[in-house]
Amino acid sequence: MNRRAMDPIRPIRTRVCAALAAGALLLLAACSGASSEPPPLEGAAIGGDFTLVDKTGKTVHAADFKGRYTALYFGYSFCPDVCPLDVQMLMQGYHKFAKAHPEQAAKVVPLFITIDPARDKPEVVGQFAAHFGKELIGLTGTDAQIAAVAKSYAVYYKKGEGTAPNAYLMDHSRAAYLMGPQGQPIALLPVDKDANAVADEFAKWVH
Repeated sequence: MNRRAMDPIRPIRTRVCAALAAGALLLLAACSGASSEPPPLEGAAIGGDFTLVDKTGKTVHAADFKGRYTALYFGYSFCPDVCPLDVQMLMQGYHKFAKAHPEQAAKVVPLFITIDPARDKPEVVGQFAAHFGKELIGLTGTDAQIAAVAKSYAVYYKKGEGTAPNAYLMDHSRAAYLMGPQGQPIALLPVDKDANAVADEFAKWVH
């Protein structure tokens, strides 16, 4: 007699074991902070290499950050309201994330890229970035370099009218991108909400 074929409990036991295994995998994913859903920006034509300079005038390429996540915000240091608030929210969220998940946060590089290179010289973007945390790297470049990186990240910007040569505002899109270790787009960071929302988004995708 085939004992296994006659065992009526075996199919039930198999299904229970499979369910427990699946539950364990979901629990592990929840504990690790990893998301099982696809990234919102997966497959989007956003990103690519760039050539810019940091606060010391050193040339910086997107490839320099390969193997690490990057959080990029495009704005300008002379912005009277939106940019400082957004960058503050980005970095507050990053610091909350770093406090809860220091190992994962060490894999993230926050970047501030100006869209106003005429006024935002290397030392200016360096000083602006330093106001929000030592982790934030300010980047600038020539008009052509800024135009190229803005285009690759689908960032809109336009110089506004001013009463004096250096007294003008910049009209620009408002977005903070989270990019993956291979430069792949992952998600938009909700800097228009609050620091907790930003921290949660980091925790969801950085592992």
